[in-house]
Amino acid sequence: MAIPDYQSCMLPILKFYADGQEHSFREAVEAVAKDFQLTNQERKEMLPSGNQEIFDNRIGWARTYMKKAGLIEAPRRGVNRITPRGLQVLKKKPDRIDVNYLAQFEEFKDFRALRHAKQEDESEVETNSRTPEESLESAYQKIRNDLAADLLQRMKTCSPTFFERLVVEVIVRMGYGGTRQDAGKAVGRSGDGGIDGIIKEDKLGLDAIYIQAKRWDNTVGRPEIQKFVGALTGQRAKKGLFITTSEFSADAEDYVSRIDAKVVLVDGETLAQLMIDHNVGVSIVNTYEVKKVDSDYFAEE
Repeated sequence: MAIPDYQSCMLPILKFYADGQEHSFREAVEAVAKDFQLTNQERKEMLPSGNQEIFDNRIGWARTYMKKAGLIEAPRRGVNRITPRGLQVLKKKPDRIDVNYLAQFEEFKDFRALRHAKQEDESEVETNSRTPEESLESAYQKIRNDLAADLLQRMKTCSPTFFERLVVEVIVRMGYGGTRQDAGKAVGRSGDGGIDGIIKEDKLGLDAIYIQAKRWDNTVGRPEIQKFVGALTGQRAKKGLFITTSEFSADAEDYVSRIDAKVVLVDGETLAQLMIDHNVGVSIVNTYEVKKVDSDYFAEE
């Protein structure tokens, strides 16, 4: 089954706290995950940023909203328990608890008012059942994907020489190739049996990576990769990097997974994402910091 949205988690969480005992956040997560019969794979699904599990994030926000509505409380740091109001709610046996249900409580309405959210923004969050982090990261991912598509289009129209320099820049920013000058001299100078360049794997040059960089539109198939691997064998090389602005066929990807040489395939989409990650061909427009309350600051001795 799909991971339940944060609003669907509210009633199961409240039922978990129905024993009146203090429970930690992790206990609540485990109990609700068991209630929904989530698999380990579903439990491990991450937000796009990779900073937190999606399910944990949703449980956290469901718990926060119910605290704001006065259904649960935090008697001490790190634990929660149900309140008399929460017990009264359970006695009514609601089919579902969500933000619309919580809106009957003045404390929750005050909390929403303090957020200064526009009505249309609030409605979007509630309709999609996304937590604030999910909405933020979804918007960020869309901007990033649009940027990657723009970068890829520009790479396909640039000159071979410029594309060569671009590849060098990405490689160096990732920590390979030694200095930019070294990498620039190494890439695009070989032309030996399907190899476009040789770069250092590290700044000391302890190992070498053989490169093929192709500004193509058509899918790169297995024959092209076999030629590259043959060139590596001729050089007694063990590591290769094949970069293209297009994509690789499934047969090509299967082939490199079964050979002894270590060959990494970087398609156009991956190259564009690497450019974004390492600030090649892009500039920062805005930076937003997402903060949370520092519980240690408010802990009184």
